[in-house]
Order: sequence, then structure tokens, then C-alpha cells
Amino acid sequence: MAKVTTSTLEKMRAENDPITMLTCTDASFAGMLDAAEIDLLLIGDSLGMVVQGESSTLGVTMEDMVYHTRCVAKATSRALIVGDLPFGSYQRSPEQAFDNAVELMAAGAHMVKLEGGEVMAETVNFVVERGIPVFGHIG
Repeated sequence: MAKVTTSTLEKMRAENDPITMLTCTDASFAGMLDAAEIDLLLIGDSLGMVVQGESSTLGVTMEDMVYHTRCVAKATSRALIVGDLPFGSYQRSPEQAFDNAVELMAAGAHMVKLEGGEVMAETVNFVVERGIPVFGHIG
């Protein structure tokens, strides 16, 4: 089982190979999904509703995301791990986004996800130019 990287994803896309991605927030499921050869595991801010029982994702903190990213990373060896930047952790400035992306990468993410459209282009560029891959989410 070869490690999935951003280059792997580019090759899969070019060859029209299916790419699999599931949301995961804990080590037990991460291990199972990794063994099942799921290509990407997303630690999403939806954990606020699914795991914490909140009515929205707005209360999810960077600390929450770092903790769950670390749990997933400890149990995987193949999947590419995508850490979600929660609301309020990247909108203030590109520097804020970069600092928080670094935290998720240190916890074991291989890529970060943020939401937004054209308004986030400067932020995404800032983070990518500094070596952190960004997984966009519009909608």
C-alpha cells in the first residue's frame, strides 16, 4: 500500500482513476479506513455536530481540530489526511490562516481545507506559497 500524496492524486485524476474520500475523527475508524485503502481522510469541522452534539459547526475550535487530526494521523500510514480549518481560524488574514494550517500539519495533516470562493484566493495563495497544500471547498 503506497502512501497517497498530492502527486498521487494528480496522477489518479489524469488517469481518470476513482479517488475515495471519507470523513473520520478518531483513531479506530482511521485505522479501518486506511486498511480499506480509502485515499483521503477528512477531519471535518462537522465533528462539532456529529461527535460533540452541537447544533452547528461554529463552536469548533482549532484545539478540537488539532486533537482529532492527531488521533487520525496516529492510526494511518497510507491515506492522505486533510485537516479542516474551522470557522474563524482563517478569515481574519492570510497570516492567521497560515499559522493555523501549520498547527494542523504539525498534528499530522498533509493538506488543509478551507471554505470560501474568490474572496479566499489571496489567503489560499499565501498558504500554498509557503508549502502547505490547500483543499478547497466551495458551497
